[in-house]
Amino acid sequence: RFSIKDTKSICFLHITSCISDQTTQSIFELCCKVKSSSQKGKKMSSDGNSKSEPKPESALKSFLSGGVGGVCAVLVGHPLDLVKVRIQTGDGGSTMQVLRSSFAQGGVRGLYRGVSAPMLSVAPCFAVSFWGYDMGKRFVSYFNTNDEPNRPSNLSVTQLCIAGFLSAIPMTAIMAPTERIKCLLQVQANEVAKGGKGKYSGIRDCATQLFKEGGIRSIYKGTFVTILRDGPGSAAYFGVYELAKREISRAQGLEPGDLSPVAVLTAGGLAGMGCWIVQIPADTIKSRYQTAPEGMYNGLFDVYKKLISDEGPAGLFRGLRPALLRAFPANAACFYGMEVARRALSFMD
Repeated sequence: RFSIKDTKSICFLHITSCISDQTTQSIFELCCKVKSSSQKGKKMSSDGNSKSEPKPESALKSFLSGGVGGVCAVLVGHPLDLVKVRIQTGDGGSTMQVLRSSFAQGGVRGLYRGVSAPMLSVAPCFAVSFWGYDMGKRFVSYFNTNDEPNRPSNLSVTQLCIAGFLSAIPMTAIMAPTERIKCLLQVQANEVAKGGKGKYSGIRDCATQLFKEGGIRSIYKGTFVTILRDGPGSAAYFGVYELAKREISRAQGLEPGDLSPVAVLTAGGLAGMGCWIVQIPADTIKSRYQTAPEGMYNGLFDVYKKLISDEGPAGLFRGLRPALLRAFPANAACFYGMEVARRALSFMD
C-alpha cells in the first residue's frame, strides 16, 4: 500500500527520531553531570572559604585593649602589690599587718603609695604585652603542622604558652626601669614609716638620681632577671587564661567569645594566680637586687646564694600570699577590661 519512496521516508523519519531521542537524552545527562559537578565545586569552594584563614584582628586594637586592661589591673591590685614588695624586702609582719600599717600611715593614699610609676607605665606595658601576645600567636601559627588552617584560634595550649613567652620580650623594655623605680619608692616609704629619711622626692627625682649614680645602666638594673621572671610568667599567664576559657566554654556549651562576665573574670583571676606561682621566686630575687644599695651584691646569683643561706628555699616564696591575693582580682579586672575594650574596638578589624 506504500510506495518505495514512502517506505524510505518513513524509515528516515524513524531513524531521525531515534537519533534525536538519543541525542536529547545524552545532552540531558551531560547537563545533569555538569550541574552536579558545578554544585560540588561550589560546595568545595564554600568549604574552602570557611576554612581559609580569616583576616587577623587589628594589632592596634590589641594594643589599645591591653592598655585598658592594664589600668584596671593597677587600680584593683596596687595595694596588695605594695604589701608584697615590703614583705619581700624584709618588712616583718603578715599581709594584714602591713596593710593596716600602710593604711594607718596615709589612709587610702598610703595604700597607693608609688602607684604613679606603674600607672604611667602599666598602660603601655600591658598594651605592649597584649600586642606582643597577638604577634606571638601569628608567629607561632606559621609553624602549625596539623590539618587545621593556620589561624590563632586553632593553636594548642602549648603554642599559646610560647606566644605568651614571646610577649614578655618587648614588654621588658618598659617594665624593667619602672619596676626598679616602683620598688625603690615602696621600700623608701617603709623606711620613712620607721623614722628614716626619704632619699627620693618622687618618680622624676628617683630616675634622675639613678641616672647620676650609674647612667642608663642603673635605671635598667635588673632587666635580665625581669625577663627571667616575665617570660615564664607570661607563658603561664596567657596559657592558663586560654585553657580556662576553653574549659569553661566546653562545660557551658558556648563559644569562648560568648562567655559571661563572671566566666571571663574567673579565667582572668586564675591566669593571674598561675602567673605568680610560676614567677614569684624570680620576682623575689628581682626585688632584692633592684632595691639593694650599689655594691651590696655581685650579681643575681649572689642574691640567690645569700637569700638561700639566710632564709632557705622558703625565702624565694616570700610575698606569695599577698601576690596571690592581689593576682586574682587584679587580673580578673585586667582581662575583663581588655575583653570589653576589644569588643568596643571591633570596628578596627
